[in-house]
Amino acid sequence: MSAKPRPLLSWHPRPAARAALAWCGAIVYPFALFLAARGTPFDSPGLPFVSAAAVTVLPLALLRRRPLPALALMLLGTYVTATTTPFWQVVYLLVLANDLAAGCIVATRPRRIAVTAAVTTLGVQVAFAARLGTGTDGFARTVVVLVLALAAAWMTGHSIRERREHAAALRSQTAAQAAAAERLRIARELHDMIAHSIGVIAIQAGVGRRVIDTQPDEARNALATIEDTSRETLAGLRRTLGALRRTEPGPGAQAAPREPAPGLADLDRLTSSAKDAGIHVDMRWLGERRPLPPDIDLAAFRIVQEALTNVVRHANTPDCRVTIGYQGGELTLEVADDGRGGPTSGAGYGITGMRERVNLLRGQFTAGPRPEGGFRVAARLPLSEGVHIS
Repeated sequence: MSAKPRPLLSWHPRPAARAALAWCGAIVYPFALFLAARGTPFDSPGLPFVSAAAVTVLPLALLRRRPLPALALMLLGTYVTATTTPFWQVVYLLVLANDLAAGCIVATRPRRIAVTAAVTTLGVQVAFAARLGTGTDGFARTVVVLVLALAAAWMTGHSIRERREHAAALRSQTAAQAAAAERLRIARELHDMIAHSIGVIAIQAGVGRRVIDTQPDEARNALATIEDTSRETLAGLRRTLGALRRTEPGPGAQAAPREPAPGLADLDRLTSSAKDAGIHVDMRWLGERRPLPPDIDLAAFRIVQEALTNVVRHANTPDCRVTIGYQGGELTLEVADDGRGGPTSGAGYGITGMRERVNLLRGQFTAGPRPEGGFRVAARLPLSEGVHIS
């Protein structure tokens, strides 16, 4: 396989060379403009105008790098041109070029530099008008026109600057909102995971303490459940906090390993954990089970997890029912018990966290006491919205 032929001409100037070319173009500009704008009253203004327009591009490269020196050279060329008795078309062109350069500086540079550029531009243009000798009335009218034209250039540059700053502020605000949303999501994940696990551990610790003398086997089982739940919680914390860890830069840096987020497929593990805490979960599936979007799957698991945590901690009942339904374009969740009711208002962030998850997915959420007794948590999650929380 033969190598590609190298191009005969492939020259890319380095930054130092580009800077030197920019300075050379700007320095040549006053002399080139002086030669291009010269004319006699009997000549046509077309050629001087076209020539002056062509040489006006020479200081543009330096204007982007060093705006004040570039503008100074442009103004020098403008003033020198007054000695050549230029056509009025050329005069208008030079005034327009100077004002555009000043407006560019206003749009891209700090206010101190912008004010300096505007004042210098107006002073040289007024001196230019005086050198042309337009008479007292004509000079006054010319100065007014120069002031208005420069004011228009200033306002245009200032408007562009404000739009750029507003866009930067919006980007910064969007980044801050995204960071806040991510922190909220992580806090919610930690709450859901730790609250459920600590609830199970507390129940099992109490059981073990009461039966350790009379039923050693039951105490041993309680301790085993505490150990398993603690290990699982520690692994979940490691996954969550690993996502926040910044890796060291370098070729050998590796991202922190992350396991798949839990979903409805992990409900068996959840119900087994609730059973260890003394709660029998009657799991019911309605409709044809099918794969879910990751955000829906995770949110459904966390809602059921938090609802079961509330049953363990507050319901004081040995049974509860979990119903998962696939109905048309939505997923329905219901966790109900016949106990003494759910958490009291303001007791924690579990209900609030579940409601936030459902709202983020544009679903419907209800939680409250049942008329026949007990507590019910229900959620409806649309499967076609395409909203993601992670």
